[in-house]
Amino acid sequence: MTRIAVVGVGLLGSAVASRLLAAGFTVTGYDTRPDQLAGLGPRGLEAASSLKDAASGAEAVFTILPSPDSVESVVLGAGGLLGLVPRTATLIQMSTISPTQTRRLAEGAAAAGIRFLDAPMSGTSAMVERGDCTIFAGGDPALVEACRPIFAAIGKRTIHVGPAGSASLAKLAANLLVALNTAALAEALVLGAKGGLAPQVLLDILKDSAGGSRMVDVRGPLMVEHRFEPQMKLDLFLKDFRLMLDEGQRLGVPLPLTSLTQQLCTATAAAGRGGEDLAVLITTLEKMAGLER
Repeated sequence: MTRIAVVGVGLLGSAVASRLLAAGFTVTGYDTRPDQLAGLGPRGLEAASSLKDAASGAEAVFTILPSPDSVESVVLGAGGLLGLVPRTATLIQMSTISPTQTRRLAEGAAAAGIRFLDAPMSGTSAMVERGDCTIFAGGDPALVEACRPIFAAIGKRTIHVGPAGSASLAKLAANLLVALNTAALAEALVLGAKGGLAPQVLLDILKDSAGGSRMVDVRGPLMVEHRFEPQMKLDLFLKDFRLMLDEGQRLGVPLPLTSLTQQLCTATAAAGRGGEDLAVLITTLEKMAGLER
């Protein structure tokens, strides 16, 4: 597979397209906001004017969209990809959606004679940009193997999880841990700051402590420096919280820590910070502790 279409060229989609271009693939991008494509034009991205234009001639079509509704419309809706993707191509769904919706997409693709993979990524847009992400793959194992050269251009590791839907569940579990780690890091930094510790000194300590984690490394500097340019927008993560809690309810699994973190993030978004990175939730904890900056 050498010709790839990326549908949805936001933060993650742009990072994926960038990795594929750097690896020598021919990449066509489509987004409802054409300005999203401009930055990758000089690097060789071909801009599509429509879904049909994007899918035409593609051997693999990635969907990297911001919401379950947008995935539903783009894939299953009138004029959607199931009627446009060449029957020789593979549809690779990378958005964070529910396992139930993923299985429905897989069934629709099978009925249309289109190969389908459930393949969300674990990693911020910056991590994806430098190839430091993991891809969870759900679907036919042989198809996962056939797509490994593409996945290898994007991330450092691809794990076949099981049938379609299983990778989406793994992504929700991974994002749950990201959220709780981020909230715990924010609490630790606010506790230290209120007690007079220099935030950067404390962060350096935490990185080498038993509580060190990827989120300490990635989002710790953002919190200390109060730099909240989005690697994963808080508003989008609120969508992920809904998916996690809905899946927990469906499976009969209580998620009390997830529910509490969702409320902190909801309060942060209500304060007008939803377009910033998830790390911005520290500002709500700072206000609660009387440490407004």
